[in-house]
Amino acid sequence: MERKINRREKEHEEKHNSSEGTEEGKNCKMPLITLNVGGYLYITQKQTLTKYPDSFLEGVVNGKILCPFDADGHYFIDRDGLLFRHILNFLRNGELLLPEGFRENQLLAQEADFFQLKMLADAVKSRWEKEQLASRETTFLEITDSHDRSQGLRIFCNAPDFIAKIKSRIVLVSKSRLDGFPEEFSISSNIIQFKYFIKSENGTRLVLKEDNTFVCTLETLKFEAIMMALKCGFRLLTSLDCSKGSIVHSDALHFIK
Repeated sequence: MERKINRREKEHEEKHNSSEGTEEGKNCKMPLITLNVGGYLYITQKQTLTKYPDSFLEGVVNGKILCPFDADGHYFIDRDGLLFRHILNFLRNGELLLPEGFRENQLLAQEADFFQLKMLADAVKSRWEKEQLASRETTFLEITDSHDRSQGLRIFCNAPDFIAKIKSRIVLVSKSRLDGFPEEFSISSNIIQFKYFIKSENGTRLVLKEDNTFVCTLETLKFEAIMMALKCGFRLLTSLDCSKGSIVHSDALHFIK
């Protein structure tokens, strides 16, 4: 009796292992498709290309749309081969994910229309419209020097990324080799205010941290902020009380971009 039970258990185990092997084999044998898009080869699964019914790629793979083959027997699609990676990523992820600084929205929208992917086309067009709107917004920069210890030098910009650049630059020009920007000078993501400074014997204003660590001169900070502004495309709008002949000595500077 014991032998029969063992034999049955063994037969059951063999069948179970055999069925698992069959399932694994099926998974490994999922059809892969190679596409030649404008000279660039892409290999992907059939289920990826057929994810959106009635799309161009779904029609090609399922034989609804005639598509030529290249010399190696791959589907040949005469479109932008570099941009196709974004089409394929959309099919894989179900959402639009583009690298930082991507500037070919109009071309990608055209590709999305060709491949009959309405969701992708709408997402690209929406992204493009937002970027166009953002580019029309004016960026303001104001550098004010009250020559007062309680106020000191104030840098305001409605673009936080510019303030971040200023902070990074100040760390580089610091005489005390700062590990990072001193937080006591940061009021918000839009404002830096250097309140802590003393005047040297020759009248130079020295910027100090709260612990009296020397950072640099106030004139150096103004000069670096002005140079950074010009480098980033700002243009000087107004300069107040420039009696000494240099914008570095102005009480207030206003830039726009």
